[in-house]
Amino acid sequence: MTRLGWDQTGERFFEAGADRAVLFLSGISGVPWNGLVGFSHNQSGGESSPRYLDGVKISNRTTPEEFEGSLEAYTYPAEFESCDGTARADNGLRITKQRRKPFNMVYRTKVGDDIYGIDAGYKIHFLYNLTAEPSDRPYKTLSDQTDPLTFNWKITSRGVAVPGFRPTAHFYVDTRDIPSGLLQDIEDTIYGTDMIDSSLPTPGELFFLFDSYSDTVYDAGSPLTPVFVTYDAGTPTTAIDQTIDGGAA
Repeated sequence: MTRLGWDQTGERFFEAGADRAVLFLSGISGVPWNGLVGFSHNQSGGESSPRYLDGVKISNRTTPEEFEGSLEAYTYPAEFESCDGTARADNGLRITKQRRKPFNMVYRTKVGDDIYGIDAGYKIHFLYNLTAEPSDRPYKTLSDQTDPLTFNWKITSRGVAVPGFRPTAHFYVDTRDIPSGLLQDIEDTIYGTDMIDSSLPTPGELFFLFDSYSDTVYDAGSPLTPVFVTYDAGTPTTAIDQTIDGGAA
């Protein structure tokens, strides 16, 4: 047995920063969001809802939670105008106070530790079915020092049902425990490549990608050998009569 220890080398983790934001609207490829300041996650729901019988607490369930937050940025993509309640007329005329369109979004937060600093890893956040509510925008006269205005929005969401879990609009992956091949596939999809445009998997597709990504071992020789390989089994009617040696049990 081993005695517990605290603050061991390589176990002092912290989180900081937000970058690589991508806006996704229905029918168009992902759009990079430059000028992101931050995305704050707010607690909504999850309150205790106890039940009593004869003066004794018999349950302590919590109410459903919803994803809410606040988004702050120095600027936003032109495609976000429709989400902010601004419509475009001819020749650059904008009309405000219109119906705000829902949107999806991806952004990244950094994970640091006492060895690699801020480069220990990162988390990719997937946000679905978001609605933005603009806050006040206090435009002021210019002075000898320019203070850029920041735009702020209250963000609400509509959760998506995922089999076996409560509905939610927020998913994230942590690069410290995701297979490298799967991470590459995910980033190629959401950021795009020289061959494909940026796109956002639906929550169902995202869940399937992770649920179906298996560690298939082909004659690995050791149970500790990590091999991430998918083999083509042919058509659904192809008979399989071969046993693959998985190495040590």
